Amino acid sequence: MGSADSKLNFRKAVIQLTTKTQPVEATDDAFWDQFWADTATSVQDVFALVPAAEIRAVREESPSNLATLCYKAVEKLVQGAESGCHSEKEKQIVLNCSRLLTRVLPYIFEDPDWRGFFWSTVPGAGRAGGEGDDENARPLAESLLLAVADLLFCPDFTVQSHRRSTVDSAEDVHSLDSCEYIWEAGVGFAHSPQPNYIHDVNRMELLKLLLTCFSEAMYLPPAPDGGGTNPWVQFFCSTENRHALPLFTSLLNTVCAYDPVGYGIPYNHLLFSDYREPLVEEAAQVLIVTLDHDSATSTSPTVDGTTTGTAMDDTDPPGPENLFVNYLSRIHREEDFQFILKGIARLLSNPLLQTYLPNSTKKIQFHQELLVLFWKLCDFNKKFLFFVLKSSDVLDILVPILYFLNDARADHSRVGLMHIGVFILLLLSGERNFGVRLNKPYSVRVPMDIPVFTGTHADLLIVVFHKIITSGHQRLQPLFDCLLTIVVNVSPYLKSLSMVAANKLLHLLEAFSTTWFLFSAAQNHHLVFFLLEAFNNIIQYQFDGNSNLVYAIIRKRSVFHQLANLPTDPPAIHKALQRRRRAPEPLSRTGSQEGASMEGSHPAAPAEPGTLKTSLVATPGIDKLTEKSQVSEDGTLRSLEPTSQQSSADSSPATEEPDQAWREQRRLSSVSASGQWNPTSEWVLSWKSKLPLQTIMRLLQVLVPQVEKICIDKGLTDESEILRFLQHGTLVGLLPVPHPILIRKYQANSGTAMWFRTYMWGVIYLRWVWCSPEGLPRGASALGPTVVVGFMST
Repeated sequence: MGSADSKLNFRKAVIQLTTKTQPVEATDDAFWDQFWADTATSVQDVFALVPAAEIRAVREESPSNLATLCYKAVEKLVQGAESGCHSEKEKQIVLNCSRLLTRVLPYIFEDPDWRGFFWSTVPGAGRAGGEGDDENARPLAESLLLAVADLLFCPDFTVQSHRRSTVDSAEDVHSLDSCEYIWEAGVGFAHSPQPNYIHDVNRMELLKLLLTCFSEAMYLPPAPDGGGTNPWVQFFCSTENRHALPLFTSLLNTVCAYDPVGYGIPYNHLLFSDYREPLVEEAAQVLIVTLDHDSATSTSPTVDGTTTGTAMDDTDPPGPENLFVNYLSRIHREEDFQFILKGIARLLSNPLLQTYLPNSTKKIQFHQELLVLFWKLCDFNKKFLFFVLKSSDVLDILVPILYFLNDARADHSRVGLMHIGVFILLLLSGERNFGVRLNKPYSVRVPMDIPVFTGTHADLLIVVFHKIITSGHQRLQPLFDCLLTIVVNVSPYLKSLSMVAANKLLHLLEAFSTTWFLFSAAQNHHLVFFLLEAFNNIIQYQFDGNSNLVYAIIRKRSVFHQLANLPTDPPAIHKALQRRRRAPEPLSRTGSQEGASMEGSHPAAPAEPGTLKTSLVATPGIDKLTEKSQVSEDGTLRSLEPTSQQSSADSSPATEEPDQAWREQRRLSSVSASGQWNPTSEWVLSWKSKLPLQTIMRLLQVLVPQVEKICIDKGLTDESEILRFLQHGTLVGLLPVPHPILIRKYQANSGTAMWFRTYMWGVIYLRWVWCSPEGLPRGASALGPTVVVGFMST
């Protein structure tokens, strides 16, 4: 049958279904087979020939026919899984049913009255022949998921057969050990199967169906506690799925083994179609959805440092019931960690690749999924996190993240990307080794529109953060606390800041300490506390080698004197706020020498008009995101209770117990009937007295007269001579007693779990909109309160 005839017959069947007012019996095979037995429709054909309006019409006017269509399609998938899909006809039926369900399922999910349909038991669902009553009672969703899992390891359909002759009995299919058919070498599997285009395409069809099943989460209202399990994911990742381990390993290895550059031939992606990338992208999406698990509400396996044994260590205590999370948390072999880290770093670095021939290398588009995957790895497997930080390999993750942050800072549609990049850096910054690794010189020149500098990865981080704060869009302001918390966390370990980075930090302090900014919002003064804490850490613990920062502090000493003499009387506060209303921008870049940007870089651009965007739930405040730990003399971290006494250098409202600090601020200030913030003298005094200025004021008291004397005596105007003097100077015995180092470590909480869920589905939704003719149905454009996706222009 020709392709045109096939499409015509399929379209006729769809029209018959939409026009029938009477229920069609499930036993009427002649009618139902029209949808899958006699046609060879592509996924594009199915989307085009089954319009959304017609699916909704059948749902409303002939619900029993839509139910039967779904049931019969699932039944055909189950039969295909049972038989092993020997013939081409069986394979075509499975693909047709898979495409049809991928098209129809979202329209079932969007209607609250149909939500329980797939979880109800349908007589005969999942039955192949005369099996027992237990199988007959299986809900349709479970039969569908188990069939898809079986089909993903079906010899000569989705995996290479190991036998010379095809499997010829159902018993052989059931006794097949799918661990021998893992799709790609890597974690727990050494054999790399021969690439097979047909197998990859068939896997993609089934993974697309899986993602569609899992996407019901987008249509459900959020659980009151921010939790709530996805029943599709819960069942698929349970012990009921006998393929859970090989499928988890196949997905992980497929992603981490992918090399988009291939043999390095320029323009090779234009000469050869890369059928692997769509599979890798879908594998990454299925992987992050199956790993959607709130770690704050469960116990993770302990870290015991084991480095021998099997890929999944059986000596660890049992982990979460979600087997994919369980397997991920139990990976422990160094060679597996190396494979995963190298793979993710290679793919994250891909969009940064620069060659002398423009557009000659293939650029992948799924870096956001990779960032979510990296987050899950670090969050669920602490051994992996420690491995990442053990060497400077962590910088291969850092540089791409900073590139993405810098590139997306002006684009409202990529605010989610900004958040996940910052969250990952916050997680890493809670570990001492991350701060130490940042001292490695930065020599790889990734084109970014930032000032050219000579220095370390710490300088790069500070310069990019400065750029985000001073030239990012307004929706990034909630991230300022996180950005400066990262700087504070790494500051005790930074051996030598460049002059460029030192000036950027001082410029931020200058901007944040203007009276109109300090008084214009209840939390703004926290940013000054963070910066002062970072300066104190560097002065107390890394004075030698940081003459650039000391010099910048001396040059900008008036900023510190102004903070010490901050006005607190009502007229001065009122005057400052009046000045704020005349200010053109919240943060000016005047006073920050930008200098020339790197060669080959492009300015960060806003989104094109009409760009699709997802809206995300709010992220928790920094006090909910982190918990404070004090570094002991032996380098270990001791968690601090929120009520414990803080040292004088760290007794800011930013480090008090959050609720107590907020209640105190509410008491000391007033909020007008219109909700406008009105700072009071008492409120300013409550935190001004806690500004940790002692160390810096002592430094200025000792060094400023000496620097001025040198300038007068030698008639110096050259800063290099002053820097040389500061390099050889010392403040030993002259500064206050060093304060304890405080690290604010990320702590898992239901708020961030909810944010990741909405972000993840937003990313997947937008990818599907661009990849498929119609994307997901209209119902998904108002995806309930959990994820809202709108066609909002910028």
